[in-house]
Amino acid sequence: MQNNKPISCIIVDDETMAREVISSHLSKINRINIIANCKNAMEAFDCISKHRIDLIFLDINMPEISGISFAKSINKNIKIIFTTAYRDYAIEGFELQAVDYVLKPISFERLLKAVNTYFEVYSNQSKALEELIESNNFIFVRSERIMVKIDFKDISYIESYSDYIKIHLNSKTIVTRETISAIEAKLPKHQFIRIHRSYIVSINSMTSFTNEYITISGKSFPISRSYKKHVLECLDKYQ
Repeated sequence: MQNNKPISCIIVDDETMAREVISSHLSKINRINIIANCKNAMEAFDCISKHRIDLIFLDINMPEISGISFAKSINKNIKIIFTTAYRDYAIEGFELQAVDYVLKPISFERLLKAVNTYFEVYSNQSKALEELIESNNFIFVRSERIMVKIDFKDISYIESYSDYIKIHLNSKTIVTRETISAIEAKLPKHQFIRIHRSYIVSINSMTSFTNEYITISGKSFPISRSYKKHVLECLDKYQ
């Protein structure tokens, strides 16, 4: 079966013209959904903490945090197409397992080739991973130097604290050094929903909700503005 799921992406480049060119090219390609145009790595970090991103179009020569440093620091499930004027970083870029390394000025044909490479190789892998997640009912996470098995049915909610998270179970709390976006990618979508940059909740554990917050066992969790549309659409089917 063909995978027609939209690909969520961001463009990260400190040059306005470069972002506009890439954005214009991508607007002509089916299944590409541009979530944000970021002018530096800090904006990109903020974006990937709020949204599930599949693919990043990333410049290398940027102020403060370079594209290479940024690529080394993010979840490896997020794939990268480098878009740069510099040939010198090509080897390092591919060592980071980049999908492609596209030199500026970027033509539509060249960018399309890079995107097709992603579709052919990584999009199918992503679909296979999602099917595997949906077929399992547990995950393992590292906590206190051991791998701990966690059943999805026991998770009440997940809370983010910068570079680690707390997984609140029915009877205890597990702490693991992982980002909330990384753990979100491992959870079945029909059981869990991201409602805030800091919270993922179990739909089965919810006791009530409004347009502003969700309640679990008497505790209220805010639905942030950036997630509200998606959250309410997901919950609408239960009404």
